[in-house]
Amino acid sequence: MEFYHEPVMLDEVITGLNLKKTSIVVDCTLGGGGHSSEIIKKIPQGLLIGIDKDLEAINYSKNRLKNFDNIIYVKDDFKNFDDILNSQKIKKVDAVLIDLGISSHQINEAERGFSFLHDGPLDMRMNQEQKFSAYDIVNFYDRKELIKILTTFGEEKFAPLIVSNILKHRAVKEIKTTKQLNQIIEEILPKKIVYKRGGAAKKTFQALRIAVNGELANLDKSLEQIIQRLNSNGRLVVISFHSLEDRIVKTVFKKSAARCICPPTAPICVCNHKPEIKLITKKPLIPSTEEISKNPRSSSAKLRIIEKLFSPYS
Repeated sequence: MEFYHEPVMLDEVITGLNLKKTSIVVDCTLGGGGHSSEIIKKIPQGLLIGIDKDLEAINYSKNRLKNFDNIIYVKDDFKNFDDILNSQKIKKVDAVLIDLGISSHQINEAERGFSFLHDGPLDMRMNQEQKFSAYDIVNFYDRKELIKILTTFGEEKFAPLIVSNILKHRAVKEIKTTKQLNQIIEEILPKKIVYKRGGAAKKTFQALRIAVNGELANLDKSLEQIIQRLNSNGRLVVISFHSLEDRIVKTVFKKSAARCICPPTAPICVCNHKPEIKLITKKPLIPSTEEISKNPRSSSAKLRIIEKLFSPYS
């Protein structure tokens, strides 16, 4: 099985994690092991915990990293971070990576149904054991729910128009494939939009993928959990690929780094809040022009790094 995935901003990730030989590291989104294959080389006396919802990713990475015995593989959602560490009897870790992007393998495998460029079943499940898929949303959600998903998760200004055409077509027959859905979207949108975007269905497919996999649900709480489980001077590196994700990451980091979280209208500070982290990146890092030319899918990536100031968790 080929599970190729070009790791985004690899050098920046490795530098940002600030790894030591004995570091305990968590790769929350293992994928094809692109980042982990470099992380593991830096921690010969440490431990790497690789988490992924996709069993194909876990199996591929196990084979890719078979020469290393200091790795624990966990098939789960990284949003269960506390439970995962507790199950391994680990209290704190030294570095955590979250790559919120979808892997090249998932995009390129037509059978996974993630891409409007390939004809396949309307699926989009990262966890293939999950029963709920994009097919269920497209065929059974009502107009109001569909518009909300496309607007909230895809920031699609043509959501009402697209949804009207989806409803029109599904009244005749079920929408079962990515090709069907792509055609339904392309036929209703202005041609200049179809060509300008590099695909009229791009935002709709993003929205459906996020909804199917609950990608934004509790992301803020997960980041807060992870910060609590970092050792002092521990690092968290997050790579996001669209504004919705980055906004959540930025907000959590800003709050955790703040010296005061009182309402702006408060005359004096009464919160006694102490910053938990410091921002290593005041502004997100972005891929170099050279990287984007080699890997166009990296073009929207934003990388943020924080470091733990103190660790009250015990």
